[in-house]
Amino acid sequence: MRIAPTHPHVVIVGAGFGGLATARALRHVDVSVTLVDRNNYHLFQPLLYQVASGLLDPSAIASPVRTIMRRARNVDVIRAELMSVDLEHRHVDTSAVGLDYDYLVLASGSVTDYFGNANARQWSTGLKHLGDALTLRSRLLGCFETASLTVDAVTRRRLLTFAVVGGGPTGVEYSGAVAELIRHVLPKDYRRIDFAEVSVVLVEAGDRVLASFAPRLGRLAARSLERKGVRIILGQSVREVDEHGLVLQNGERVETNTVVWTAGVHAAVPLDLGDDATARGGRVKVTSQLHLPGHPEVFVIGDAAAITQDGAVLPMVAPVAIQGGKYVAREIAARINGAEVAAFRYHDKGTMATVGRGAAVAEIGPLRINGLIGWFIWVFIHLLYLVGFRSRLLALWSWAWNYFFWDRPVRLIVTADGDADPQETRGDGAG
Repeated sequence: MRIAPTHPHVVIVGAGFGGLATARALRHVDVSVTLVDRNNYHLFQPLLYQVASGLLDPSAIASPVRTIMRRARNVDVIRAELMSVDLEHRHVDTSAVGLDYDYLVLASGSVTDYFGNANARQWSTGLKHLGDALTLRSRLLGCFETASLTVDAVTRRRLLTFAVVGGGPTGVEYSGAVAELIRHVLPKDYRRIDFAEVSVVLVEAGDRVLASFAPRLGRLAARSLERKGVRIILGQSVREVDEHGLVLQNGERVETNTVVWTAGVHAAVPLDLGDDATARGGRVKVTSQLHLPGHPEVFVIGDAAAITQDGAVLPMVAPVAIQGGKYVAREIAARINGAEVAAFRYHDKGTMATVGRGAAVAEIGPLRINGLIGWFIWVFIHLLYLVGFRSRLLALWSWAWNYFFWDRPVRLIVTADGDADPQETRGDGAG
């Protein structure tokens, strides 16, 4: 089946931050838009770690795409996976339909990068998808359930050790959230467990956590994690991962049943453009108008795009994707009207990361903010970016509940098979 609209047809692949921003910005433009995504929901990925640590319900960070685009009469939504792109004939094949396009916007995002480590892929879990977060939540709580009835001390310690690989924002935020869950919430639920045996280990190959932040903020974040009981191992990459733990480059072994892999991501690009057309992490090199060189009708935005500005490639963060999506919509509208727009220019509004309840670090221009003030700024910014009033209300309620009562309201063990032991499947091959 092929779909060929009568108006100029814009196909957008991916309903993440970039794809959604493009579709929304095109709702008043005289085009037909088809938004394709393998899921039927838009996912607010920066808060996945809060689902994984029992703080937020999945519905607080995931909203149905059709509901979001309900008022955009010129947008059709298709749940399908992109199979191939024919640049010469301007056609894409999906798992559901074939689509001819006048303009193609690739906003396909990124996946967990295991850097070719097959064992890490098998025996660890990433934190890029909703399924990852639900798997981690069930695994963590399942470990406590099993440990509470385990007599063997070695097995019990392994169940109660949680290793996080990667000291970027995701690894730091997840480590802090899990440490607070272990320190303030779970002791009230698992009275059989000696919590002196529980540990969270954060492994970072570099010389500090939050390397993309100012050094002072990275040091403050590390001290905050250590106060919460997180053991931080710096300057060590992971050599091996197996069903009973991981081995560091220096030979040290960490015995654990739970390895969370947040060490990096790789662009999910459905095109084979060759090494010359791609940058580090598999990202596609684009022009200053965000299109493929030689193919002005094909735009690449978000994590999939390597956008160079002031001599550096822009980071893989939501604001870059959102601003890129809005720019591409303006570029398409301008072309249809015979006009031109200036080259894309990203306006950095700051970077931030939480280190737990009431603590965050933030860089906003020349300002370096940490502690409670940084956390309130973090709350405000994330409420702005969440899609829909209901999601904002749910998130605000959960954050307030946790802030005042030190409680995590969504401590549910959910598996595909209700009778399954969450420890039976260690790795999900995510990414």
